[in-house]
Amino acid sequence: MQTPEPPGGPRPTSRDVARTAGVSQATVSLVLGDKWRGRVSERTADAVRAAARELGYRPNLAARNLRLGRTRTALLVVPALTNEFFAHVYTGAADAAARHGFGVVLYPSPDGTGPARDPFASAQAALDGVLASSMATAALDAFRGGDLPLVMLDSDPAEPGAAAHVNLDVAEGMRLVTGHLLALGHRRFLHLASAAPSWTFDVRAAVLAGALRGTEVRTVRAPLTVADAREAAGAALAAPGPRPTAVICDDDILAAGVCKAARRLGLRVPEDLSVTGFDDMALATAVEPELTTVRLPAEEFGRRGVEALLGVLAGDPPRPAVLPVELVPRASTGPAPAV
Repeated sequence: MQTPEPPGGPRPTSRDVARTAGVSQATVSLVLGDKWRGRVSERTADAVRAAARELGYRPNLAARNLRLGRTRTALLVVPALTNEFFAHVYTGAADAAARHGFGVVLYPSPDGTGPARDPFASAQAALDGVLASSMATAALDAFRGGDLPLVMLDSDPAEPGAAAHVNLDVAEGMRLVTGHLLALGHRRFLHLASAAPSWTFDVRAAVLAGALRGTEVRTVRAPLTVADAREAAGAALAAPGPRPTAVICDDDILAAGVCKAARRLGLRVPEDLSVTGFDDMALATAVEPELTTVRLPAEEFGRRGVEALLGVLAGDPPRPAVLPVELVPRASTGPAPAV
């Protein structure tokens, strides 16, 4: 059976683009394959692109990928889909990938922290590379040591097996939080830490301990849910002895649980208890009072991760990247209450 022609006539080919631009098909391939620099002039490249737009030409990606031995697909592995942060990471990654003719498949690891299994019968055949964001220690054993390049996001830069690393400056974020609270006069702290075994949370804990040396600090761990955070914070705040005047949380979700626990105990935020989060997702401004938190550039993070992977695939030497973060003071923090 003959394939019907698309509406308006036959589909334009690279030969048509070459004829319209007045160049060879080889030049068209170089330009539309983004390999023209140093081989043809920018004026010629512009002419080829203009001809392709005028004709409505679209390259046959399946045929090109078969020739190159590439699927132009990357896998983004995240701890869970319930955290808004990873949705923004994916948005940035997918946008950057699309500009280079790549697709991104999103894959959560089991239970958020357990070892991520290869979701394909043969990852090598289905993927060009793997991005892994904020994964638990040893969660990526299925991908390490194979032929697929692995780019780690928000992970230990000394961890072996990764082709490149892109990180957020979470250490500076915690320094900003602790400095803010110390300037407000707080000297008794509760650190509500994530129970997930992850490098990014280990860094936050280490920086917090150093910055608050000489003050009273108690650490309590909780899973990243509002209900678990409320229960853990409620028990810690109701414990005998002097009550903390500030709670530093590893995540906005934990901070929301602290605010609920404080209200149940009859504590006012921030008059009796200051609360800080980390991430600055939608939840930070959905609670009342709105959270003082650390803003993480999640979409930029995903974009830079894809760019790092594309660089690895192109044979460029990896350059570690650390993205800056920002403290966003809001109404959940205030001066330490008088003793």
